[in-house]
Amino acid sequence: MTAKFVTVDEEFLNILGPHPTLELLLENDRYPFAHEAGVYIPSTDELFITSNRLCDPGSPKEKQRVQISKVVLNRKDGSPPKCKQIELDSSAIPMGNGGVNYSNDEQVLFCAQGSTQLPSGLYAMDVRPPHAVTPILTDFMGRPFNSVNDVAIHSDGSIWFTDPPYGFEQGYRTRPRLPSQVYRYDPNRKSLRAMADGFGHPNGICFSPDERTVYITDTDWLHGGGGTDDTKASTIYAFDIAMYHGQPFLTNRRLFAMADTGIPDGIKCDTDGNVYSGCGDGVNVWSPGGILLGRIVVEGGVANFCFGRGGEMFILKEHRLWRAQLGGHVRGALLGI
Repeated sequence: MTAKFVTVDEEFLNILGPHPTLELLLENDRYPFAHEAGVYIPSTDELFITSNRLCDPGSPKEKQRVQISKVVLNRKDGSPPKCKQIELDSSAIPMGNGGVNYSNDEQVLFCAQGSTQLPSGLYAMDVRPPHAVTPILTDFMGRPFNSVNDVAIHSDGSIWFTDPPYGFEQGYRTRPRLPSQVYRYDPNRKSLRAMADGFGHPNGICFSPDERTVYITDTDWLHGGGGTDDTKASTIYAFDIAMYHGQPFLTNRRLFAMADTGIPDGIKCDTDGNVYSGCGDGVNVWSPGGILLGRIVVEGGVANFCFGRGGEMFILKEHRLWRAQLGGHVRGALLGI
């Protein structure tokens, strides 16, 4: 397994800083423990992650599951982290996927893709033991979600999330009853709205630092059954957030970037507005104007990642968890640390 930095545009050198590094933090050959979510909790110096789909020996296809884990970094006095993976009870969050810091970092808001028995939706897990789980949202006006995939939270407290049909295509969800859409939930008003449609498989979502733009990936290139189609979207779209009658709408949909290898899955911004996405060759980085700046190449590609402190990035690569150290001035827009 190799990983390296590739500069496409000289602006990437500023992001990398003078001494970029990559280190393998944790490895688990038993199963792909590091696939999605990637939520860093500053107060405890821990990561919450979700595995790829698992199927226990002898279990039918519809009995697939996802394992949620907590990774304790164990960093003291600037010494290298001695990571420990702790598997958590994941039964209350069916087929967990994306996640985000929630409730003043006291909880992680997970996307649950659902199962044939349990609904897809949004579930909050306490970051501290015993890691109690609270359902937040499990249907759209009585109609079941398809397979809620990724989530972002606006500073006004609203929750934005994507809902592709991967669960049905992968055999653990019933036939979709909703289009592939992006939603906004206002917890204060208990208001749930569909915000954008016209996607094949809406996937990753994040806001620009000023929250005037939302980025949404469409991973239609990859069908849930594993097939690919080079004529389908492998694309990041940008939308403006405009206010009409006191409420937000998504306007000016535009193609921001297309991944040249694989799909753009998880997506994040730094505080300078640069856009990072996990793609088929690693983490790709674009300028706010859509110019490809460079890549953190990880063999086999990356589904998701998250920023930590002072320019560090935790990269999820199935059986391996990597840590990249970029320039010390780089800050993830979500936490700003």
